[in-house]
Amino acid sequence: MTRFDAAEPADRRKLYVDAITAHRERGSGFLTLEADNSVIEADDESLEQTHDETAVGRDSESESANESAAELGIPWVQFSDGTINLDCTDAELDVLKGVLDEFPAFKIDDLNRPEEAEGVNVRISAKADPNRIAQFVDDVFLEVYDLPPSIRVWAVGI
Repeated sequence: MTRFDAAEPADRRKLYVDAITAHRERGSGFLTLEADNSVIEADDESLEQTHDETAVGRDSESESANESAAELGIPWVQFSDGTINLDCTDAELDVLKGVLDEFPAFKIDDLNRPEEAEGVNVRISAKADPNRIAQFVDDVFLEVYDLPPSIRVWAVGI
């Protein structure tokens, strides 16, 4: 693999396919994809400015996405042996279930709600080709984590 990040939608999906292929060829334990931290930091600053300027009239959906990023950290997705693993809030889990409706071959295998951690750890069976997995992963970053279409994603572990 020669590149480890991408920001354009088609480039991100190609990055995911290449990373899945490299992961399988290497026989590594798992592949980790992570949203670029700068978007989260910018969202946090935007949320602080919005909060400072007015305590009412905030966009609650956008605010919720920013707060969930603050609660759970940088959005990430892992892949290994046909399983996708991710952490999300309860609100993001509801969105994830909607995304899964568009991918009938993908099913939630396990939900884990650790007492010592915020959110839900979700394991999804993804018995599909790398292109379909890439489409799903991109939808997770864009729809579930409510990140902008220009989000840069990094392959941080292959």
